Amino acid sequence: MSFHFEVLKTQGRARAGVFHTPHGPIPTPVFAPVGTQATVKAVMPRDLKEIGASLVLSNTYHLHLRPGEDIVAEMGGLHEFMAWPGPILTDSGGFQVFSLAKISKIDDDGVTFRSHIDGSQRRFTPEISMRIQQKLGADIIMAFDQCPTPTDRAVVEAAVARTSAWALRCREAHPDDSRQALFGIVQGGIFEDLRARSAQDLLKIDFPGFAIGGLAVGETKQAMYDTLDFTVPMLPENKPRYLMGVGVPDDMAQAVLRGVDVFDCVMPTRIARHGAAFTPDGTLNMKNLALARDEQPVDATCDCYCCQNFSRAYLRHLVKANEILAHMLLSLHNIRFLIRHAENMRRAILEGSLDAYVASFLQRYLQPA
Repeated sequence: MSFHFEVLKTQGRARAGVFHTPHGPIPTPVFAPVGTQATVKAVMPRDLKEIGASLVLSNTYHLHLRPGEDIVAEMGGLHEFMAWPGPILTDSGGFQVFSLAKISKIDDDGVTFRSHIDGSQRRFTPEISMRIQQKLGADIIMAFDQCPTPTDRAVVEAAVARTSAWALRCREAHPDDSRQALFGIVQGGIFEDLRARSAQDLLKIDFPGFAIGGLAVGETKQAMYDTLDFTVPMLPENKPRYLMGVGVPDDMAQAVLRGVDVFDCVMPTRIARHGAAFTPDGTLNMKNLALARDEQPVDATCDCYCCQNFSRAYLRHLVKANEILAHMLLSLHNIRFLIRHAENMRRAILEGSLDAYVASFLQRYLQPA
């Protein structure tokens, strides 16, 4: 099989595994940097490979608007287009349609919306999303779903019904997983019965992996953790579980404990552009005057190019001067920090020490000196 998932070791609900794809293996747990428009902002593919990235995301909505999936296909697909040889995942465009675009009409067939770029009217249906993603050529593609506000029960219930119906249509439009693995997305907000309904509907469809959507979009952290507590056990043990849009270090640790395998988030590059860096002692504001003569690296334990070569004082100077190199170096470090975090949790699961690792990590990260 082109795609298959193997669980090597478990500790409680946590798993260390490998998801095999045509473009290489993805060791799990894994953090995947987001390359929304076929580029991880301020980071070259060469450097992503060097810091251990094994999966990169791109965005169906944005690439459909520009340059267009036909151009990407003509250029050899996303792997050739963005010069990334490893596995790629594309989301369905559903989240962006509902969060960025000006919605004209939501119906049971799909969504009519206006582009946030030029106002042109567009239409997404499950079949259109599948066609776009097939042309983009990613290894893992996502079913088209409706991502609602997680705490409004009436809205969530309607979204679950649509997501289930659309998932079946996505599968019918994409019956072959030999070249692209189609993942279903479980919705249901913070409501256990609606998550169960969504999971039951999707389990009837033969997906090689499952995502948990509709979290980290406004609910409290505890509500997210509680939702994971009852949602993850609803999913098959022999298939990867992907928590969409989550990439804060403490959330990753809590989710791995609960059995999540795959993470993605724009956070590491976004906070880098605002002059912030992940450290074991919490997020560090590089604009802080106290760093002006600080000879230490951002993180003395980090093996990235940024931390191996530059001081906090220099990085503060770059940030204050609004130099592009600040974005590049801090983005590189922040992504490596999350990749190392996932690697450390994977190693801890294999060694049977995950609980101790997470407890130690969270104590330091959440209560910085």
